Amino acid sequence: MKLIRFGEEGREEPGVLLEDGRMINASGEFLDYDEGFFAMGGLESLAEWVGQGCPGGFEIDAGTRLGPPVARPSKIVCVGQNYLEHAREMGGEIPSEPVLFMKASSAWSGPYDDVLIPKGARKLDYEVELALVIGKTANNVSEAEAMECVAGYAVFCDYSERAFQKEHGGQWTKGKSADTFAPMGPWLVTADEVSDPQGLRLWTKVNGELRQNSWTKDMLFGVSEIVSYISRFMTLLPGDVIATGTPSGVAMGMNPPRYLQAGDLVECGVEGLGELTQRVVAAR
Repeated sequence: MKLIRFGEEGREEPGVLLEDGRMINASGEFLDYDEGFFAMGGLESLAEWVGQGCPGGFEIDAGTRLGPPVARPSKIVCVGQNYLEHAREMGGEIPSEPVLFMKASSAWSGPYDDVLIPKGARKLDYEVELALVIGKTANNVSEAEAMECVAGYAVFCDYSERAFQKEHGGQWTKGKSADTFAPMGPWLVTADEVSDPQGLRLWTKVNGELRQNSWTKDMLFGVSEIVSYISRFMTLLPGDVIATGTPSGVAMGMNPPRYLQAGDLVECGVEGLGELTQRVVAAR
């Protein structure tokens, strides 16, 4: 299944994208795709409803705005430098275990929403990532158990302000958490439709120029290891999002760096999961 959320920002309603391309409103049956939905077996109920032909649902207009495919999560956990060539281009040591940081959930954004240049920003960057959504509570789970905790996958862009991240001391979060810096979508593809999350191509284009182009098999730490590892240090709740890292080709890694400017068009995609499209605009 492909889960979508649609409508005005902050007032999105749940829906599904059917195989024939129609988008169906599911709000008559489900309140939202949030922690309670995943915790209480919502995916199974949704699959049953779709299998019955979506009774009571109605088609959504094709021009309707899509929001992020799950409600704002309790946390967005990110894995840094999880591709060898990206770790090298950033000039850091090759990690011996996953590098973790957080993005503020207030950065949550839709798949086609503008990305806003925050006040004082000079070094705006992009990072395409495979994201996963947790489907049930995970605490100290083994790698063998980890995949049972994954509800589905989506495209994610970890936008970063590198000056905020690198030049203001402390941890990376301050360069990762501005409003609109966490777009995800355009839909959540349930785990049963992704046979191998380590076999997906992912890419970024800026103004039509291919900047990032790699495969999830190049991760230093795969999905099952990441979920298990993170669950050692914090409880992952249903609906939480994990961004699994980005390949090489980011703006900061170029010589000279080619940071995003107002007016730029960023397109990020993951094979079989869809694409994000953001226009870079100055903060209103």
